[in-house]
Formats: sequence, C-alpha cells, structure tokens
Amino acid sequence: MPDEEWPEAEKAEKLARGAALKWASGVFYRPEKLEGLGHYRSRETQRNSSIQSRLKSTVQSYLEGVSAGLEQLRSAAQEVQSVCQDLGAARWALLDSADHFQGLQQMRALVEEHVQLASVVQVLPQIFSVHEVFSHTLQLLHGQRLLEAHAELMMVEHLRDDILSQLHLRGLPGAQTTVLSYFSGLQQLNETLAKQLWDIVGSSLRLVREDPVLFVTAVRIIEREEKIDDTLLLEATFLPPGRPKGWRQKFYHVLQDTIRGARFHGAPVNAEGPGLARHLAALQRDIVSELRVVKDLMVQCVPTHYNILSVCTATYHQALASHLQEILREDLDKQGLFLLLEWALHVYHSPEMMGHPDLLPEVDVSALGPLMSPELVDQTERRYVVKVKASVLEWMQRTLEVEFKEWFREEEPETDHQGFFQSALPVIVMQMLNENIQVASLINDSLQQKVYNMALEELEAFLGRLREALVQCGKEHQQDRAVPKYYVSYLLAMLNNNLALSNSVSSLHPDTAHREVPASLQAALDRMQKKACQLLLEELLLDLQPLCLQLPSRKWLSGSQLVGSMCEVIDKYAKDFSRVRKPIFTLLLMESELLVASQYLRALMQRKMVCKSEEERGQLCERLLQDATQLRELFCGLGLDQGQQSLEAVFALRELICLKDPALLSLEVLGFITKYPDASDEHISTLLDLRGDISKEVRHVVLEMMAQHPQVLPEGYRPIFSTILVPVPELPFCLRKGKCA
Repeated sequence: MPDEEWPEAEKAEKLARGAALKWASGVFYRPEKLEGLGHYRSRETQRNSSIQSRLKSTVQSYLEGVSAGLEQLRSAAQEVQSVCQDLGAARWALLDSADHFQGLQQMRALVEEHVQLASVVQVLPQIFSVHEVFSHTLQLLHGQRLLEAHAELMMVEHLRDDILSQLHLRGLPGAQTTVLSYFSGLQQLNETLAKQLWDIVGSSLRLVREDPVLFVTAVRIIEREEKIDDTLLLEATFLPPGRPKGWRQKFYHVLQDTIRGARFHGAPVNAEGPGLARHLAALQRDIVSELRVVKDLMVQCVPTHYNILSVCTATYHQALASHLQEILREDLDKQGLFLLLEWALHVYHSPEMMGHPDLLPEVDVSALGPLMSPELVDQTERRYVVKVKASVLEWMQRTLEVEFKEWFREEEPETDHQGFFQSALPVIVMQMLNENIQVASLINDSLQQKVYNMALEELEAFLGRLREALVQCGKEHQQDRAVPKYYVSYLLAMLNNNLALSNSVSSLHPDTAHREVPASLQAALDRMQKKACQLLLEELLLDLQPLCLQLPSRKWLSGSQLVGSMCEVIDKYAKDFSRVRKPIFTLLLMESELLVASQYLRALMQRKMVCKSEEERGQLCERLLQDATQLRELFCGLGLDQGQQSLEAVFALRELICLKDPALLSLEVLGFITKYPDASDEHISTLLDLRGDISKEVRHVVLEMMAQHPQVLPEGYRPIFSTILVPVPELPFCLRKGKCA
C-alpha cells in the first residue's frame, strides 16, 4: 500500500541507491581504499542526520502555516455570512421606502428648475442691456475703437451662445428662434466690424508704413476669433450660428485680392511701342518696393505662423504669371514678345527684382516654379520667330528691290580695295540676320537656335528671289542689249556677292564648333552662282555667234582672222572676269573655254563644207591646228592650265581628218571615243563627212566598231559632245522632169 500510494518515493529511493552505488564503485575501486571505509561511513551518517533534522524543521514550519490559514478561512466565512444578513436587511428596508422616493424625484426637478431660474435672474440685467450694448458697440466701431468694440461683441456673443447651448441641450428649437431674433443685431455688428477689418487689411501695405497700430489691432481681433473657432470646433457639442468665422483665411484672401487688384487688374496695358516696357518697369519697381515693406515692417506686425512674406511672394508670383499670360493674348509685335521673354526669364530673377539684395535670403521664388511654363516659353519663342521672320522678309524684299534698281544705273558697281566688283547686299543681309541671332541669344539658346534656323530658311528663299531677279534682268537685256548698260559688271558683282554670302553663312551658327552650311542652302548658293555664270556665258555666246557662223568656209580655210577676232572677244571678257575673285574667275575661264570649244566643234558639224581633195584636207588640218593652238595659248595665258582645257578635242578631231589611210580609221575613232565617251554615232559620222573621202563600207566598219565598244562616262568627266546637236541631213529634192543628183 505505501508503494502504491507514494510511487515517487520508491522511484527516488531507487535513484538514490543507484547514485550511491556509482559513487562507492568510483571511490573503492582499489583495495587500499577500503581502509577509509569507516571514515566515509561516519561522515555520511553525520550528513544524513543533518538532512533529516532540516527536513523535520521544514515540515514542522509548513504544518504551522497550514493551521494558521485554516483558522483565517474559518473567521472570513463567519464575517461573509454576517454581511449577507446585513444586506438582506437593507434590501427589505429599501423596498419599504420606495413610495417615499417618488416625492424626492419631484423635489429634485424643483431644485433644478430653481437653479435655472436663479441663473436666468443673474443674467437678466445683461439680457436687458443687450440692445444698449449694440448701440454702444456700433459707436465704438464708428470711432475705430476696434478692440473695445470687439470685446463687447464677444461678451454679447458669449451670452447668446450660452443661452442657445442650454436650449439645444433641452431640445427647444422654438426657443432658439426667439433668442436668435432677440440677438439679431449681432449680425450687423459682425458685418460692420468685418468690413472695417478688411478695409484695414486692404490698406495694410500703406498702414504698416504710416500707422501700424490699426493693422496690428485688426490682426489681434482676427486671432481672437480664430481661437474661439478652434475652441468650439474641439468641443463639437454645439456650434453657434455664424461659426466658424474663418477670419484668418479671409485675411489671406483679402490681402491677395488687394495685391492682384492694385497691380494687375487696373487700366488695360498698352502692349504697343514703349508702353509695355514702361508697364513692366513699373511692375518691377513697385513689386520690389512692396516686398521690402512686407519683409521689413509687415512681418513684425503679424504672428510668425502667418508666413506673411512667403504668402505675399507667392501671390505676386502667381499674379504675375497670370498677368503675363493675359498680355500674351494680345497681338504683340516682336519687341513686345522679346520684352516679355527677357523680363520673365532674366529680369525677374535678377538682382534688380526678386534677387534684390534687400529681399534675400528671405524671398526665394525658386520653389514657386517658373514665371512662364516651358510650353508657354516655347510658344512665345515661336511667335517671336514668326514676327522676326516677317520683318526679315520685308527688309530683304526692300534690299532686293534696291539692288535690282542699281543694276540699271548708268555707272559701274562699286569695288573693294582689290578692285573686285561688289555691292552692299551681302553686308546688309548678313548684318541683319546676325543681329537678329545675337539679339535672340540674349534670351536663351533655344530662341537663338530657332532664329538661326529661320535665318537660314529666309536666306535660302532670298537667294531664290535674287535668282529670279537675275533671270528677269537677263530677259530685259535680251530685248535690248544696251539695258542695263553695265550688265556684265553687275553679273560679276553678283558672283562676288554670292561668294561673300557663302563664306559668311558659317559665321551665323551659334556653335563655333559646328559651322557647317546646310545642304539645301548650299544648293541655293550653287544655283545662284550657276545662273549668274550662265547669263555671262550667254552674253559671251552672243558675241561669239556671228564669228562662229562663218565656220567652216573656203575663206576661213584659205586664211582668215576669225579665230583672232574670237580671241579678242574672249580676251575682252576675260578682263571683265578678272573683277571676280579667283575661284569664280577660274570657273568662268573653264566654262568659257568649254563654250568656245563646243561652239567651234558645233560649227564644224553644221555640214557647211566637205573637203573635195586631199589638198583641202591638208588645209583643213593646218587650219584646225592653228586655230586650236591659238585658242589654247590664249587660255593658257589667261591662267587656265592645258590639262583643264576642252580644246584638246579639236586636236583629236584633227587627227581623224589628217589620217592618210582610211583603213586605219576604226582604230583612230576607237581612241577618239575612248577619250571622249559622250561622242555619238551621229557626231562621228558628221565629223567623217568633213574628210569627203569616206566610203560607205568604211563608215559601216567604223559605226560597227563603235557599236561593239559602248562607252561609259567616267566620274568627273566634263561632257562636250553631248551638248552639240547634229543637224539632220537634208533629203535630195527631185524635180518632176529632172534627174536626182
């Protein structure tokens, strides 16, 4: 039974025996250790005795505590039973007194009513004096004794609000209407006071300089009302009529409206002429002056949390942004658009305005955003470019008209210090374009690039109109070669002008590292140069044609001064060509030489003469050699290298004429067309006709050889034969009764 009731004791005894055996086996594992067995036994006996005595003491203490606790529980149970009996008795006593409590309830209602009546009796003098207070307060307001008036107003409002609050708690809306009617004068007083306050705020910039007391008074009243609003909103039990007043927010609105109305909603702005400049200068002066007043004086008159300087700065900034947009809705000229861009992008942030030393560092508009949005700036820049474009177009048109009239003057064009013909046209055009680009650079790089692109477009269009004017002048000259008198000289001047424009275009580019002439503009310059050269060559051709018409002929073959006369004409024109600068002079020489060579070959191909004998062929070869040599020496003397001349074709043609054996003609022709691949079958056939001894078989062999060796024009080849039209041979004409020749 003990083992079944206390299994933990048995388990503890087994563990203790096991631990003792383990300890003993560890201590007495040698025989010599057994000698100390008696010592160990006595020590363990003492130890067990000590443990048993401590256990007995602990168990005894525990039993004493349990006994005391049982005694306390027995005493508490008795006391609880006594309390229950007392509560039961009290309950029966209360049930017996329930009828008496009904009378106490009526007494409580009477007490409350008595208290309320006592409160009403206390405030009756104040209620009866309300209308008198209204009159006195109104007098104080008229006398601008605002603080006293506001104190009485607050007192009456407090009285009204207390009465309304009590009525609200008791759920008496009808009585509230009566009270509101009785205190209706409060609304008039509030309106009168508010009107005076907003008049003061509207004049705040003047008052803080002249008499800040009135402005400070208004701010104090506004702050009082704000505190009352905050208190009522926090309680949130009853909100009297007219609350919250929100006078601080109204203060900001009135101040902002005053700033907008005084500076930006006045008389309409004169956007033409110097009116806009004066308006912007006045805005700059007045805004800086008023912000100084706010920073130095008004800030000291209002609480710090008003942030009055930041509010005024933001108001000016926003009002200015809107005002500039209104001005931009007008049809401004280019000066007006430039003024607005310069003012918004540079003047506004400069030390003369918002960056003024007297305003820094408190005034900072960098966080308010740009005065003009990037989109509006871009739109204004484009409008400015359109206006400038119209001005440039008009100016260029007048310049062209003046230039056109000068071509018909009775005197030569002016010359530079080197004697080259010129006019003022390049200087006028480039100066005008460059000035507009430089003016645009004062705004920003974007506008400068836009104006630069516009300038190139207008210059390209101007070159087109100038070319058309040259064509018109050429037509008038064709009708009467005496008009203009110095036609050639002015064409040469235009070539020099065109070269000057070409050399100056690159200087217009804003970026000095990327001064490349656009391809379309370069093409316009090239077309202009080509047209002027063409008109000059046409003039040369008109003087050479009468001489070329005499080629070939028997008279020329026997010895004539035709080529000498041609050289005189060419030399005369070459002297005129020397009045243009070298690259154009060389080009004119090359084109003149090509013209002379092609006209000489064209004359030979007109089928005017056919050699009748070998002697005539010899004379023809000699004449060709003399003429070609004379012309070549002339152009070499003028400065044109022999390798640049097309007269070599005349020497090559002479070899075809001088060939003794017609059987070798195919090889000679092959070499000829290899050197001059633009020579066609008709050209070769016509040239062979000059010999007068070519049979049909030889001609067929030559043409067959040409068909077997088609030629391709090499790159850079200057065509000469492709510009020469071969006349169609005349068909034999037969009479009715005669024989055909």
